[in-house]
Amino acid sequence: MSGLEDHLRRRIDADGPMSLASFMEEALGNPDFGYYMSGDPFGRSGDFITAPEISQMFGELIGLWFAVVWRSLGSPDPVNLIELGPGRGTLMADMLRTAKTMPEFRSALRVHMVETSPALAASQRKSLKKTGVEVHWHDAFERVPEGPFLLMANEFFDALPIRQFIRAGDGWRERVVKWDLGKGGFCFGVSPSLDPAPPLSRDLLSAPVGAVVEISPAAGEIAGSIGRRVAKDGGAALIIDYGHPVSAAGETLQAVKGHAYHDVLSDPGQADLTAHVDFSALARAAMAAGARAHGPVTQGDFLESLGISARAGALLGTASAAQAEDIKSAHKRLVDKGEMGALFKVLALSSDVAPPPGFE
Repeated sequence: MSGLEDHLRRRIDADGPMSLASFMEEALGNPDFGYYMSGDPFGRSGDFITAPEISQMFGELIGLWFAVVWRSLGSPDPVNLIELGPGRGTLMADMLRTAKTMPEFRSALRVHMVETSPALAASQRKSLKKTGVEVHWHDAFERVPEGPFLLMANEFFDALPIRQFIRAGDGWRERVVKWDLGKGGFCFGVSPSLDPAPPLSRDLLSAPVGAVVEISPAAGEIAGSIGRRVAKDGGAALIIDYGHPVSAAGETLQAVKGHAYHDVLSDPGQADLTAHVDFSALARAAMAAGARAHGPVTQGDFLESLGISARAGALLGTASAAQAEDIKSAHKRLVDKGEMGALFKVLALSSDVAPPPGFE
């Protein structure tokens, strides 16, 4: 039994079954044993690959998008450039490299990375060392200094803890995690008591018997915090993740280990846990706090509107045969409807009424 399994079992023995949200918090963020706390899960040698790791084109276009939005906001100087869950720092490095072509924009930037993992923060420092830009690290968005800002969150919200509610014949019950003495492992169960007022939207409350509904209070809180800062200080945020544009019932929680699906409750702390992002819920939380929401649109449409095909063509013009195959493969993976193009969505939050590029 691993250290985290022992810790979780002792918690359950002492306090009873735990919520799925608590299980995810421990599995991903436990200071001693959490998945993101000590290792590097990214890349071919890890468990999954994100868009910035697939191609430089992704970060370059995002950097240009922020430059255009910065101008539409009146070119505030200074402006905080913030990334939530920055991975290895690849995306920020690509954005800053692109910003070199726009000296006024580059000089206005104050870079802030919001990261809770010491191991990943070390990787980010290594990736950003050559940029020549001063970078500040924080363990929460609320710790970033106030002022106009541009915020990026790529595959950040999908890893936030969720709660699951099941519509039983007599009402709603929350799914919990228990310890199965017979099997010697974790298993799912349901709360013995009904939840008389589950925190679900009106349309979800009418889901049929047997339906599973997922919500992420943590995601809503962060979206609300971003919305309040947007309304107060001015700025824009770009959220890219896989998920659904409209709140709907359905179970999407999954675990990934070694680029393959893995049992959700096996090996806590050794596999990535994610769930589809409810973009409608994010937009509602941000708008309730005072921000404007634009989208969501699909990642494929968004990147095409920013000129990814033209950028791929330019790179192909000077590429070797092997490089050309990589560029074509990356382009397809990022925009094709059968790959990331349709599954991943893009939502923008801003203090400006006018739709930003890609959302017109």
